[in-house]
Amino acid sequence: MHQRPYDGELCMTVALRRNWAKDLDAATLYELLKLRVEVFVVEQACPYPELDGRDLLAETRHFWLEGEDGQVISTLRLMEEHPGGEKVFRIGRVCTKRTDRGRGHTSRLMQAALAEVGTYPCRIDAQTYLQDMYASHGFIREGEEFIEDGIPHIAMVRPASGGAS
Repeated sequence: MHQRPYDGELCMTVALRRNWAKDLDAATLYELLKLRVEVFVVEQACPYPELDGRDLLAETRHFWLEGEDGQVISTLRLMEEHPGGEKVFRIGRVCTKRTDRGRGHTSRLMQAALAEVGTYPCRIDAQTYLQDMYASHGFIREGEEFIEDGIPHIAMVRPASGGAS
């Protein structure tokens, strides 16, 4: 296995993957959902409706990082929405395996997703403690803190830039 140094330890090479919902194979979808359940339901002790019907919508894209062993270590979901006929993106289900946090994986996924968003506006309902991390990607707070599934969140938006409409 090819390894590279990271903070004084060895770790495997991590590959960025992206697929439209319709192109996901069952095994990959299973691994994405498994990681999300591990983080949101088990680790955060938050039973919520993980299977919300949006993972397989035609406009949904999935981004994830996997190690050389094929194990998913970080993921996010990018959805296209059309409120009032305007094209807007929404990022959600952002999570990283506990043992792989602190290595820039979320930022790498965010950069890839936002490159695809381009100049269109993008929204996220962020867990409040992650506000600064999302702000570093151009998101600004929108409104007051709210509780979702027992966890404090804030709505954030990265406004449209350039010629988005």
